[in-house]
Amino acid sequence: MKQRAPFIDTLLGLTALTGLIALYAPLLAATVLSFFQIVRVRGKLGFAPFSLEPYTALLTNGEILSALGTSLIVAVVASFASLVLALMFAFYFVSARRGLGTLMQVMVFLPFLLPPIITGLSLLIAFREAEFARGLATIIIGHIVFIVPVVYRTVLVRLQLLGGSLTEASLDLGASHVQTLFHVILPQMRPALISGVLLAFAISFDETLITLFVAGSETTLPIRLWAMMRVGFVPEINALATLILLFTAAITFAIGLIQRGQAERA
Repeated sequence: MKQRAPFIDTLLGLTALTGLIALYAPLLAATVLSFFQIVRVRGKLGFAPFSLEPYTALLTNGEILSALGTSLIVAVVASFASLVLALMFAFYFVSARRGLGTLMQVMVFLPFLLPPIITGLSLLIAFREAEFARGLATIIIGHIVFIVPVVYRTVLVRLQLLGGSLTEASLDLGASHVQTLFHVILPQMRPALISGVLLAFAISFDETLITLFVAGSETTLPIRLWAMMRVGFVPEINALATLILLFTAAITFAIGLIQRGQAERA
């Protein structure tokens, strides 16, 4: 077997290292600057002593807390509504005729595959034609349309892996379809359901472009952060970015643990 030259391995390693630095250096900079602010001392730039003042100012900012509350409400409602819809679509796909199931999948995935600006603009036009006032409800609907495909794919893969033998065995033993669903199928799909909801929550919490079209007078946390940056960077922005980073990392870690446990049991 022909081995690669050491030069190629070194070049690939340096390329990977450069990519990692480009990805994580801005995140690290925001985290450091949330604790050590840059100050000018005697004409020279330096770092101020360690301080939690940006976090204190952030937690006492009523506008940010209000936007955070809106984002949490939208993310929770949209995630669980998407889970219900994804389950309905997944059960329909495994039982429907091939042509109808494929058509349904195209309709489910299309809003996610389109550029967010097109999806947001389409929703804006639909709400305007229906004379539906923009607000919290339209944000939730917009997020549901966007994140249903993510949950649907996660749920469908697990449902297809289960096959039909569990359902047939449960029905043969005298259980009804409802009992089979709640006592046999859904417990077996629990890891996929949890990971799908967590992933949908993270995407919804971070969604900005579609929200801009359908928010109206409501403000979510990403929109509030964008508005704050328009008037210049303040220490609270670094603190907010750090907290969002930690929150997203925690969700990602939880999803990884759930999928790892699911793979070990498979």
